[in-house]
Amino acid sequence: MKQYITTAIPYVNGPPHIGHAMDYLLADVWARYQAQQGHEVRFSAGTDEHGTKVANIAAENQQSPQEFVDALVPEFQTMIEKMNVSVTDFVRTTNPDHVRRVQEIWRRLDAAGLIYRDTYTGWYCSGCEAFIAEAEAREADYVCANHQKPLDKIEEENYFLRVSKFTKQIREFAAHHIVPEFRGREILELICDGAQDVSISRPQEKLAWGIPVPGDESQTMYVWIDALSNYITALGYPDDDWSKGFWPANVEVIGKDILRFHAIIWPAILLGLGLELPETLLAHGFVNVDGTKMSKSLGNVIAPDQIIDKFGVDAFRYFFLRHIPTFDDGDYTEEKFLAAYNNELANDLGNLVSRTAKMVQRFANGSTSDPEHFSWDKSSLDKYMTEFRYDLALENIWGLVQHLNRYIDEKKPWELAKKDTIANTHNPVIESTFPVIARNEETKQSSELEGVMSYLVAGLRLLGDVLTPFLPDTATKITEIFGGESITTAPILFPKIEK
Repeated sequence: MKQYITTAIPYVNGPPHIGHAMDYLLADVWARYQAQQGHEVRFSAGTDEHGTKVANIAAENQQSPQEFVDALVPEFQTMIEKMNVSVTDFVRTTNPDHVRRVQEIWRRLDAAGLIYRDTYTGWYCSGCEAFIAEAEAREADYVCANHQKPLDKIEEENYFLRVSKFTKQIREFAAHHIVPEFRGREILELICDGAQDVSISRPQEKLAWGIPVPGDESQTMYVWIDALSNYITALGYPDDDWSKGFWPANVEVIGKDILRFHAIIWPAILLGLGLELPETLLAHGFVNVDGTKMSKSLGNVIAPDQIIDKFGVDAFRYFFLRHIPTFDDGDYTEEKFLAAYNNELANDLGNLVSRTAKMVQRFANGSTSDPEHFSWDKSSLDKYMTEFRYDLALENIWGLVQHLNRYIDEKKPWELAKKDTIANTHNPVIESTFPVIARNEETKQSSELEGVMSYLVAGLRLLGDVLTPFLPDTATKITEIFGGESITTAPILFPKIEK
């Protein structure tokens, strides 16, 4: 079975931050989980590189827009690599193939009678580079909620997409294909009076840095057609044999702030092209820092590098997958991160791996052959995975970690080994008087110790398997330690860090 996972493409007007990282992490967990099931996976990411903000910042830096984005895009690619995210396809909206494909998408929508020219009079946020409907602008008191700046009233002649034609199908999509469900209800409320047609171009003098409208170079394509189409241009649409069985996307991962565009405009584009809609649209919340939304002006923007270089990639992945709720907003502080690192990664997991390896070396001559079957009910974990509740899935896995630690404390293998030593010290008086009892007691202690070691090895092997989508490097190390016939090392996976 083929699986296609996509992430929203970030707007390249500044360096990447931990907010961008959530798209990649959530998508990567699903990609790795599907690969574990034996499915063939494609996973796309990319960069949104056109728009007035990019052109303005480039000018401030005395660069052309292309020079500016060419210098910045590698930072996003490096972040993906450092986060150990298994992206297979990367789309840049300035790439000539993307430009060519997007212009053909425009032509097909136009040929289907879905594009018309009209005058737009309404509200616009220059920070979001987005048009705002009158009702929404009025509710927000004509101030952008994201940028806390007054909206601009504009009037200009643009091309429009007949989104309204697909209101019924969009409602169906919002009701059944958006996760979490409450985000779908938000979209249904937004289009309770019907989906509205949207402006999909701007005059060239207002938006010079972008893809020209085919047949009318006085107009530039707006972000909706340009950037949203990346999910299919990444696969090669509309070239011959473009999907190769990977469309529709199984999961598209986005932030909640761009949900309406992906839940309303994107389905309209796909329906207009005669394509199937994505199976699931997963919308996650924001990552705040010290309880405050990240902002350049506040100086609290955190780059993934700042954390990964100090604590390691799996520690980064662990915190943001377990301690940032999958569906809601979460909060990052270094204090919270350190607590999770020391208490959960170093103490719980790291200590479990290290002391189990040492005990197998000491009490079983390092042998891990023929471990007994480890019985653990995975139904809750599987349920959380299919519901995309990765925070709860990791919490469930940590129940296994804690169970194995408790098992060691209850069974006390070191005491069983001590009893074995005593039992193996022959006492001629006891042996001559009660020979059978002496031999049976020795066998009993040895058998119990072997059983404990076997149980722990089997548990660690299972742990290496279920951690694979979340902490791939750590899972590989656990499998390497306990997956063979003997243990030769007992590494400290997460050294404790003093504040």
